[in-house]
Amino acid sequence: MAVVEPIRAISALAAQATQSTPKVTLRGVSKAFGSGTARITAVDTASFAIGVGEFVSIVGPSGCGKSTILNIVAGLDEPSSGEVLFDGAQVGDRRMQCGYMFQKDLLFPWRTIEANVALGLEVQGTRRTEARERARALLARFGLGQFSQHYPAQLSGGMRQRVALMRTLLCARPILLLDEPFAALDALTRAIMQEWLLSIWAQEQRTILFITHDIDEAIFLSDRVLLMSVRPGRIRNEIRVPLARPRDHRVTTTAEFTALKQLIRDELHEESLKADHFQPVQ
Repeated sequence: MAVVEPIRAISALAAQATQSTPKVTLRGVSKAFGSGTARITAVDTASFAIGVGEFVSIVGPSGCGKSTILNIVAGLDEPSSGEVLFDGAQVGDRRMQCGYMFQKDLLFPWRTIEANVALGLEVQGTRRTEARERARALLARFGLGQFSQHYPAQLSGGMRQRVALMRTLLCARPILLLDEPFAALDALTRAIMQEWLLSIWAQEQRTILFITHDIDEAIFLSDRVLLMSVRPGRIRNEIRVPLARPRDHRVTTTAEFTALKQLIRDELHEESLKADHFQPVQ
């Protein structure tokens, strides 16, 4: 277990952020819902930074506020306190900085794959013919060109998720927010999709914030893993992943990977036991 100590670090902001201006910074972000006795604090003073082109995952107990953080970064929700910075500054509309992919593919069944991928551009005002030409080129680039005129019902779950990611990529936002995009897939398809995502990330050089409940997935994909506490969600710890890139599935059987997994699992287990629904009945 000697590998654990050099990679374990607790810090509000990533060490990389001290060397250059981070792409995304959260400073003391809190979010509460409701009022009076019904007021619930979902996220409490969360602070972290993500470097340009970095891949960071967040893991934590269910209900700890992971998706709330993603919604705040995306500009779909506003923090109750604290601030979100892009390239070291506040921006008027955070939605213009981020591409957001949800757990469900949310493809329109009546639109072809090409038309689904082009949808985001069309909504932004790009001419339909241009948007679909660009969608067609992107599908071909990543091996889906032969399915451009198919419909979602004709594709497997993994292929639909690939199409959903293509739609997110085509909007050309510098930051990708991915909320458990592979959670509904079987284990083999999920592993293939993880490798495929890493190949996309290497080519596109986007900054990625990834939400998952899967510890193996978080380690395999990420440069760093942020661990959240039970609600109200706080950034409990930051785990650096010193595994060499590029990575493939064989890294998951190494001693270094196993040590990281044990460290994160132990911390999450300890944190999860603090949740109200795990407390002994009196």
